[in-house]
Amino acid sequence: MNDTSGSGATPDAASAAARPFNLRALIGDVREWWTVHVIGQVDQAEVTERRREDGKLSEHYLFMTAMAGGIAILGLLLSSPAVVIGAMLLSPLMGPIMGLGFALAIGDWAWLKQSVLTLVIGSVLAVLLCAVLVFVSPIQTITTEIAARTRPNLFDLFVALFSAMAGAYAMIRGREGAIVGVAIATALMPPLAVVGFGLATWNFTVFSGALLLFVTNFITIALTAFGMAKLYGFRAKLTKGQSQAQSFAVLVVFVALAIPLAFSLNRIAWETNAQRIVRSEIREQFDGRSQLDLLEIDFAAAPIGIHAVVFTPVLRPEIEQAVAASLTERLGETVSLDLVQYEVGTNDSAAERAQLSAARAREEREASARAEALAVRLSLAAGVPPREVLIDESRRRALVRAKRLDGATLVTYRALEARIAAGEPDWTIELIPPAGALPAAIAFDGSEPTEAGQAALAITGWAAQRLGRGVVLTGPTAEAEVAAEMLREAGVPVELRAGGAPLRASWASEG
Repeated sequence: MNDTSGSGATPDAASAAARPFNLRALIGDVREWWTVHVIGQVDQAEVTERRREDGKLSEHYLFMTAMAGGIAILGLLLSSPAVVIGAMLLSPLMGPIMGLGFALAIGDWAWLKQSVLTLVIGSVLAVLLCAVLVFVSPIQTITTEIAARTRPNLFDLFVALFSAMAGAYAMIRGREGAIVGVAIATALMPPLAVVGFGLATWNFTVFSGALLLFVTNFITIALTAFGMAKLYGFRAKLTKGQSQAQSFAVLVVFVALAIPLAFSLNRIAWETNAQRIVRSEIREQFDGRSQLDLLEIDFAAAPIGIHAVVFTPVLRPEIEQAVAASLTERLGETVSLDLVQYEVGTNDSAAERAQLSAARAREEREASARAEALAVRLSLAAGVPPREVLIDESRRRALVRAKRLDGATLVTYRALEARIAAGEPDWTIELIPPAGALPAAIAFDGSEPTEAGQAALAITGWAAQRLGRGVVLTGPTAEAEVAAEMLREAGVPVELRAGGAPLRASWASEG
């Protein structure tokens, strides 16, 4: 017999177990948490005022836009990624674009018109200046950096979307240090410079492609800022119907952008498949001892231009026309084939040795070029000549001591180092900053540092490591000991001094 009388289940517990899951109550709890603990912590007035200041039409804005445009077009003509990145960092276009999104969110039409006017004037100024520089320049060829900004696709929309989300979050939550990375990711100025190039050379393909990329970036950033502002409680005094119409209009714009970009992405996918077809078709014409060493395809040419180099023990000059005809049939587009054959021997390894020798030479040239480009990028970030950058190619280590830049903090230098290091994962990058002021306070919540406190400790530890200096922590003893332990684990010498809250960090005297 089973006796359930001693199971210990109370009527209240049984009733609770029998109640169904209440989704509406859960949503209400989440909404209350978001309203009180997230939106309630945002000073909307301060955020709005900052965005207004960033989007104003001023002499500073016009000058920096012109300088960024000039640097961008020179970097594009020289095909120098480092110089182009410098233009991205200088460009102030993010200010009016973000302001446009926030103005739309709160329904401030005067601010909206001012942001649009600021953006249009700055964009036209940059395009015209770039067009003049290209017109008087002896270099008017389409470099790889220019070509890369003439074919936007759906991925570019998503890059702008996620970058804008990060930028809007940083602006709303006071994490302004992240804006450096956002400025590089969204790349607003280089497409405008390419628009100027297309205008000066009367190249409609370049002009229209770059203009579409810029429009994609700025509309996506503005509408994403609008969405983030709405999410964080920035509200307009609109009726329910007007709010729905506003949201519908935003959705329509996103879809309108996505359609042409999706077609562009589909074309890129076709070109990728075409490369595979060309490679396999050429390889099938030679025996297994042959090696396809080089394959270059110009899809923009009419007909499509294909240049290939093959190392083979047996030359077959008669197959070029047959391969071209076969590729025309398989691709559905006319091709022009330039097939270069080199006779390298008759044994199985001769072709491989020839290819390996050519590959090693190319790799050495590419490695040297990458090291030189890295030195230029670091010199630009540090504000010093390239000769002051120490490059150790054998150990893949680069070091530079930065000059003091106006307005730059330790957060700025660390962000620049991280950005360059992200582009060179095989290298150890060290950017030594000037001995600037350490974070004013290291915030604690009980016995542990808050998120802001951890960020302050991370900046302090990084700067101390780069400069090889010790740190003095002044504040409550318990908090100072916790922070000191974290810094000592990173190899930073720490000295403790008693004091009142909040915990503060300063440089130890050198001696």
